[in-house]
Amino acid sequence: MFSLDDRRRILVTGGSGFLGSYLSEKLLEAGHEVLCLDNFFTGTRMNVEHLLDHKRFELLRHDVCQPLFVEVDEIYNLACPASPVHYQFDPVQTTKTSVLGAINMLGLAKRVKAKILQASTSEIYGDPQVHPQPEEYWGNVNPIGVRSCYDEGKRCAETLFYDYYRQNNINIRVMRIFNTYGPRMHPNDGRVVSNFIMQALMNKPITLYGDGMQTRSFCYRDDLVDGMIKLMNAPDHISMPINIGNPKEFTIKQLAELVLELTGSKSRIIREPLPQDDPLQRKPDITRARDYLGWRPTTELREGLGKTIQYFEQLLSKHGEAEAVKLIPAE
Repeated sequence: MFSLDDRRRILVTGGSGFLGSYLSEKLLEAGHEVLCLDNFFTGTRMNVEHLLDHKRFELLRHDVCQPLFVEVDEIYNLACPASPVHYQFDPVQTTKTSVLGAINMLGLAKRVKAKILQASTSEIYGDPQVHPQPEEYWGNVNPIGVRSCYDEGKRCAETLFYDYYRQNNINIRVMRIFNTYGPRMHPNDGRVVSNFIMQALMNKPITLYGDGMQTRSFCYRDDLVDGMIKLMNAPDHISMPINIGNPKEFTIKQLAELVLELTGSKSRIIREPLPQDDPLQRKPDITRARDYLGWRPTTELREGLGKTIQYFEQLLSKHGEAEAVKLIPAE
């Protein structure tokens, strides 16, 4: 039974984004107070409008690159553009968001003695030479490539978290997020799921990079956020990095074919060259998540895609086809 003694004041940075907005909902449902922080670079007020009248929800426009002085019990640090289109738009700012954001949020956690979770990424493994990827693997990352602002920024953020942990005894959690999808994804974020769905619903050509045999593992939003909350609430000795993702592996070609099937689209598949440093394989080893958190994903790809397609259909219906054309990446 939840009591007022269990209620926590929780800061969610990047709180109006795809994952942050849903996390904020779940925390409110659990009875907590939520301070949602975002600079609206990729997040949008639309994702949290339904929460604005909630008596335990507060929205603050702020950039994590700047210090923040608030009183909170827990911090979920999700602030950073997570798709190549967005994080490569301003790579210097992306690195600043990861590094300065981590410094500022860790400084806040140190001052108020808050528990803090870092939303890290599978991108810290780069183009992996070990498959599937366990947390012990150090990765294979190009430090000077076009993706480095995100990959190395997140790696540096992890370094900072563990240095603050060792030096200042900060109560940390580090979650390495693998490909995640679901409602509230940005329609023009350049990720493969949103690209394929939007292109299919518009009967535009579906862009397949390379031969389509590169693999990904797709975790539905609800499962991911459930794992995130479980990690935050885990015993304090769980301070090692934890992979959260779906270990079922699909080729990008299989994903394209499934999207075409579920949408009934007349789109044709076209091929483009593989982007620089695009990993050929990506699959999490979730042994730690199962053993320490009792977590595993439960949503099958077909089910999750169906819900995501429904969301984008509603988005297209609301904006109209003329506006929708602006939402999908150029061919």
